Amino acid sequence: MKSALLTLFALPLAACTTAYAGSEAPAAPAAGGTCDAAPAQYHIGHDATADMGAAIMKDTGAQTLRWGPPDSVWTMDYRVERVNVRYDREMKITEITCG
Repeated sequence: MKSALLTLFALPLAACTTAYAGSEAPAAPAAGGTCDAAPAQYHIGHDATADMGAAIMKDTGAQTLRWGPPDSVWTMDYRVERVNVRYDREMKITEITCG
């Protein structure tokens, strides 16, 4: 009886252990997706549109784009594959950074 109860309680713990034992930290993005904001700085002052966002992603080599509306708060997480584009109330781009 004791061994049956012990087995009953040990199985869920064993399942959790094996589920996470082989997992690793997420791999870093490929070098081809690393953002470089310098080539896109000439877009500052342009209108913040979907087409402009696509052009900025192409120029920076970023894999993702994050728009920053006026008076908004952002998380401080850093992602090498992301370009950040802030714009003002007139929908003009004011800043382009990576992270």
